[in-house]
Amino acid sequence: MSWLVQAGYGVWVPFGHSPDCDLVAERDHRLFRIQVKTATLFRKERWEVAVCTRGGNQSWNGIVKKLEPNRFDYLFVVAGDWRCWFIPAGDVGGGTIVLLGGPKYAPFEVGLSSKFSTPMSLLA
Repeated sequence: MSWLVQAGYGVWVPFGHSPDCDLVAERDHRLFRIQVKTATLFRKERWEVAVCTRGGNQSWNGIVKKLEPNRFDYLFVVAGDWRCWFIPAGDVGGGTIVLLGGPKYAPFEVGLSSKFSTPMSLLA
């Protein structure tokens, strides 16, 4: 939310059961549905981001719910080292995971203010 506000967006949190997006943002009189994910698994020089749901906190029934690009406008990802990406829904590839940190998603990497630049490992 902080990055969106700093980038000039108004931000709202949707209410209700299982909304398709985590945030709603407005800029230049346009509304955007934002899906937010965190990446804590760093393997082979890439951050792995799950872009699916496998039942949440209930017993898994074997059904994988993938992100559908028609249900959100942007994917915002915060990685364990505080790197961030703001990816248009149409550019989110992959089936159940997206790998960040390489050239494919480099154009969508955004910065946080210096206030948030301390790696998570130093905050623990």
